[in-house]
Amino acid sequence: MADIANLSQGAVARCPAVLVTAPASGQGKTTITAALARLHARQGRRVRVFKCGPDFLDPFWHALASGAPVYQLDLWMTGEADCRARLHAAAQQADLLIVEGVMGLYDGEPSAADLALRFGLPVLAVIDAGAMAGTFGAVAYGLQHYRAGLRWAGVLANRVGSERHAGMLQASLQNPAHWLGALLRNPALTLPERHLGLVAATELGDAMARLDAAADALAATPLGRMDAAQLQAWAVDFPAPTVQPVAPLLAGRTVAVARDAAFCFLYAANVQTLEQLGAHVVFFSPLADAALPPCDAVWLPGGYPELHAAQLHANQPLRADLHAHVQAGKPLWAECGGMVALMDAIRQPDGRVQPLWGLLPGEVTLHTRLAALGPQQLAWQGHCLRGHTFHYSTCTSSAREVARTAAPGAAPGPNVGEALYRHGSIHASYFHAWFASAPQAVALLFGAAQAGCVADAEKAACP
Repeated sequence: MADIANLSQGAVARCPAVLVTAPASGQGKTTITAALARLHARQGRRVRVFKCGPDFLDPFWHALASGAPVYQLDLWMTGEADCRARLHAAAQQADLLIVEGVMGLYDGEPSAADLALRFGLPVLAVIDAGAMAGTFGAVAYGLQHYRAGLRWAGVLANRVGSERHAGMLQASLQNPAHWLGALLRNPALTLPERHLGLVAATELGDAMARLDAAADALAATPLGRMDAAQLQAWAVDFPAPTVQPVAPLLAGRTVAVARDAAFCFLYAANVQTLEQLGAHVVFFSPLADAALPPCDAVWLPGGYPELHAAQLHANQPLRADLHAHVQAGKPLWAECGGMVALMDAIRQPDGRVQPLWGLLPGEVTLHTRLAALGPQQLAWQGHCLRGHTFHYSTCTSSAREVARTAAPGAAPGPNVGEALYRHGSIHASYFHAWFASAPQAVALLFGAAQAGCVADAEKAACP
């Protein structure tokens, strides 16, 4: 997608759009979203997909299905103005916008329903109907009417036992026009998962075949048979927003970004923000590359270093380059999995200890249960950087703790949120940052001059 600042100008953009939701997590909305995107992309339509919430993994599937970058929409983390600008920019380019919700329709604060109401998005509910009959109609009715004002696209029954079962489900709806079909139970249509969520599409050689199979199944439903004229019932007007320009605070600087199976939690919008700040972004693979590209700063994003710990430790030439980078005083920002890789070692759930790069003092312990989850914000150098936390490990480190994140509306303290560590030119945290929420703070983390910062800025509070 082109620069959002260039696209989000001008008149109202009108485009069919739909928000795919469910009563809860695990109903199949990611598969249906990807299948719908793949089906329309195969028919020659320009499809743009968004993910509601901070998820990194579902967008891998949606990007493969649509052939276009996927951006997050979250009324708190990314903010309404950012959501408005990205939707308007996409509507100028696309024939169909698809937004996958998060958890259940009304779960979270803000929820997917809040997003649908704010932007007038029609809502398509995916319901796992494998263990229900007449209750299907009650659930659909409740989802539609729990809050007034939702535009209702209809409902799709998922994991249905038989054609007879589908007929019972269809008959339970109060409005027959809301029936968009049923998908029969089929393990082949289930996307594989691991401890942090779905396995990334880039890791599976048959990912496109899986999407095509799901799209083929969807093609037999009323939802899958909608043509361009019928999609106009979902048309939404997206007014042109006011876009604030980003100052080129990183002009002339090269930022090297780790990107491979171990470091895959990358928001496309974060790379875009670095480029808007004027940085030249280059990518490297800590799993495959023996040298760090020439650069002024390094970003190690999150991912799965625990699954590749031995291979990362074995890449001593790259470790030496990173050490030289830090010894030269050049900035290195490491978040979540990126921070883990910098530590001395990781202790696996079975007790095995695997050495890592040893650039940040401390040890990580991987657990079988979630250690932290939720939105977080970081007060940094007079700016408020928003994001989230999601990890299964904990760490102990003797590195200096210079700040802590906090949940929205909460004050940071010694035992809340996530620590931000500083060790030489390294800044590291479990915190995943949404760069566009505070580009100035990001520029400082990557080595921009600190002009304009407030006194004692590291302790400045977020609103």
